[in-house]
Amino acid sequence: MIEVIHKKPFQVRAIEIDGEGFIQPIPFLDYVLEAAGEHAATGGLAVTDLFKRGATWVLSRFHIEIARYPRWGERVEIRTWPSGRATLFAIRDYEIVDEQGTLATATSSWLIVDLKTRRPLRTPEYLEGFPLYEKRALADDFTSLPALTREDLVKEFPVFFSDIDLNRHVTATVYIHRALESVPDEILFGYRPAGIEVNFRGEAFYGDSLRSRTERLPGEGAPRFLHRLSRAADDKELTLLRTSWAPAK
Repeated sequence: MIEVIHKKPFQVRAIEIDGEGFIQPIPFLDYVLEAAGEHAATGGLAVTDLFKRGATWVLSRFHIEIARYPRWGERVEIRTWPSGRATLFAIRDYEIVDEQGTLATATSSWLIVDLKTRRPLRTPEYLEGFPLYEKRALADDFTSLPALTREDLVKEFPVFFSDIDLNRHVTATVYIHRALESVPDEILFGYRPAGIEVNFRGEAFYGDSLRSRTERLPGEGAPRFLHRLSRAADDKELTLLRTSWAPAK
């Protein structure tokens, strides 16, 4: 029987922490996506299961709000469930908790894509029988993220072999990692991401280079940025992001 809410424990490892002993953002996000993949697999909908049907999962939108980062050795639990679906999209939500309460909440939108045509397929034909729990951990209607109006900082990164996933393209968290690396040094060393919103729009592959452009948004209080990642060779837009940052503590 497929669980309505899937629960997966993790313990923060030494190789996942920053210089202050807290988990870094990307391993934290990897926990979330690993739990999602494990839940899908319990219902015969893992990426490798879809491969047999000529299809695959592709992450379209992702939004996480982080209240607290766990430290090295701390145990956390990811709770995840399918929270909605439409003709072409499947919505999945998440809560990340520990003994003290909720560390973070997240939501995501997924496509099932034909491997040959790369076109979206009708999700109801694949998800019939998979339980749905219509609760949103994080309210988001996934409206389009705004485009950059200027470039305050630009960096370029090669695509490494280690960036490639089962779909043979750059895995989702690599784009987020490159965007987070493209903020000013004083932000990297004095703050941590508190909110990350992502709109995935294209694919990159081994041998490509990613160009990451960043715009700091105006206003007082917590720093906020827009990010645009494109393929360096032709400037094809691959990902749009919006991030907010809280003081590291």
